[in-house]
Amino acid sequence: MQNKKAHIVTVDMGYGHQRAVFPLRHLANGEIINANRYAGIPKADEKRWESGRKIYETISRFKHVPLIGELAFEIMDYIQRIEPFYPTRDLSYPSWQVKQIYSMIKSGWGKDLIEKLNKEPLPLITSFFTTAFFAEEHKYLGDIFLICCDADVARAWAPYHPRESRIKYLVPNRRVRERLKSYGITEEKIFITGFPLPQENIGGRTLKIIKQCLLDRICNLDPKIMYQKKFHETLQEFLGKEYSSCKKNAVRPITITFAVGGAGAQRELGAEILVSLKDLIAVGAVRLNLVAGIRNEVCLYYQSIIKSQNLESVCNGNLHIIYADNKNDYFAQFNEILLTTDILWTKPSELSFYAGLGLPIIMAPSVGSQEDFNREWLLSIGAGVDQDDPRYTNEWLMDWLNSGWLAQAAMQGFLNAPRNGVLHVEDVVLGGKRSEIEDIHLL
Repeated sequence: MQNKKAHIVTVDMGYGHQRAVFPLRHLANGEIINANRYAGIPKADEKRWESGRKIYETISRFKHVPLIGELAFEIMDYIQRIEPFYPTRDLSYPSWQVKQIYSMIKSGWGKDLIEKLNKEPLPLITSFFTTAFFAEEHKYLGDIFLICCDADVARAWAPYHPRESRIKYLVPNRRVRERLKSYGITEEKIFITGFPLPQENIGGRTLKIIKQCLLDRICNLDPKIMYQKKFHETLQEFLGKEYSSCKKNAVRPITITFAVGGAGAQRELGAEILVSLKDLIAVGAVRLNLVAGIRNEVCLYYQSIIKSQNLESVCNGNLHIIYADNKNDYFAQFNEILLTTDILWTKPSELSFYAGLGLPIIMAPSVGSQEDFNREWLLSIGAGVDQDDPRYTNEWLMDWLNSGWLAQAAMQGFLNAPRNGVLHVEDVVLGGKRSEIEDIHLL
C-alpha cells in the first residue's frame, strides 16, 4: 500500500472536517483539496460555499447575544438536528437540508471538481457529506469514502436515495453505524474505523509515544498517587512495566490546553480560565496553552487579556498562545503541544475523539446538536467531564487533581476510545479489507 494514493477532499469550514483528514495527508495524491477553495473553482460554486460558511460562523459567534443570537442559533441547530435514537424506526426519508443540497447539485454545483478528479479516478476520501454527494451525482469513476466526524450524525450525512448509494462510510463508533442504517445505508457499506488521529502522537503499532506521554500525564494528574495505588495492575497490564510507574510525581507544571472552535466562539471562556489561574501560572505551578487556531482576532484578544493581567513576562514560559496563519501549520502545532498537555479543555467537537490519545477532556458547553452527542459519548467512556464554574478553576481543578479523577479519565480514554483510525482507513481504502476497531462500544 506504500505506493497507493487517494484523492483527499475536505472543506474549509471550521476545523473539524480538515482536522479529520490532516492525519491522512501522506495518502494524498498531491495536496489535500478543499472543495470550496481549490484553484479554478467556478465563481457560482464558490459563492454557494461561502454563503453557507459565513452564515454558520456568524450565527455561532452570535449565539451568546441574548434572545436574538440564541433564537438564530436554535433555528440553525433545528435544521441540522439529530433525531433521538430511540425508538428504532425508519429515518431514510430525505430531510429538508438534503433536498436543498441535491437541488443545487442538480443545477451543477460540484460538477467542475468531479470532472477534474475524474482525470485520475483514484479512491476518493472526503470528510464532508456534500462532496461525497457531488461525486456520486456527477458520476465519479472511483470509489467514494466518507469520514464521519462526530459520535452521531444527522440525516444530512446520508444521500437522497440511501439504499442505492455507492458511498462507503468510515465511521468512528457503533452508534454512527446504527444511525446510518436507520437512514437507509446498507451495513456492508459501513466500516467502523475510528476517527483518524495524528500518528505523530501515537508512535506506530508499538504505541511508544502515546504510552510515554500517558505515563508522564498520569504522574502529573495524580499528585497524591490515589489513582496509581488503586489501579497499578491496570497500568502494568495495558502500558507494560516500562510505562507503569512514575519515577517522580511532577514531570512539568500541570499543563492545560484550551481550544476554541473554528468560528472563534467561547474565547471569553479562555479568558476566564486565564484570570482564575493567573497566580498559579505566575509561580510556575500551571502552564496554560490558549489555542487561537488561525483566528487573528482571537489571538489579539488573548494578548490583550494577558496584558491586562500583567502576565506578559511569563508568556514564553508557562503561558502560550497557539496561533498560525494557515490550518495545516496550526494542526501541526496543536499536535505537538498535545505531547506535553495534561488536560484538554474544549467544547465536545471532533476533538472529543482525541481522548483516544490518553487525554482527559474537560468539556465546555456544547455548540450544536452533534456536540451534545459527542458529550454523551465522552461521558459514556469515562474520558470526559463537564467543566465547573470557570471563574473558580483554581479551586476545583486542584481538588480534581488530588482525587486522581483526571488521571482515571486519561486512562479511560486510552482504553475505550479508538486511536488507530488512520491504519484502519488505509486498510479499507487502499487495501480493500474490512478493517475495523475491536471492542466496539454501543456509543
